[in-house]
Parts: sequence; structure tokens; C-alpha cells
Amino acid sequence: MAGKRTKTDIIHDMLSSIIDKGMQIKPTHLMYRSNLSHSQMTLYLEELVRKNFIKKIDKSGYGYLIITDKGLRFVQKFREMKEFEKAFGL
Repeated sequence: MAGKRTKTDIIHDMLSSIIDKGMQIKPTHLMYRSNLSHSQMTLYLEELVRKNFIKKIDKSGYGYLIITDKGLRFVQKFREMKEFEKAFGL
């Protein structure tokens, strides 16, 4: 059984969910796909926006979250790191 997710695991899950939904997602959908409470998601979103991993946009009167190039690079490096750990049995 897997243990608790780390902060980086949660961020990866959030950013991957945005990618999986075509590079943009509504906040409520992200909350459910990332398995977070509203308060947890709010804290992570504030940090991700502040660090320029995602941007908030308004589209047809609805709020959306889009991933930035920096967010895409994070996902790529995270996956490389996981492959490295797997290759060495860590």
C-alpha cells in the first residue's frame, strides 16, 4: 500500500490533471481529479500561481486554470526523477 503523497507528488498530480484535460481545467474538476479538499486545493493553487506553474484565465464567463511552460518543465523533470529512482530500485 502506498503511503501519503508528498507535496511534489500532489503538485505533479495537479499539473498532470491539467495536461490530461487538454492543458486547461476548471478548478472544481481539478479538485476532484487531484483528490484534494477545497481548502487544500486553494493553498496549492495560490502557490502554483505565485510560482508561475499555472495561470488563471476567464473563458466564456468561467474560470479556468492553464499550465505554463514552467509547469510543463516541472512535470517532465518529475517524471525523469521517478524513472531514475525506478532504474535504481529506490
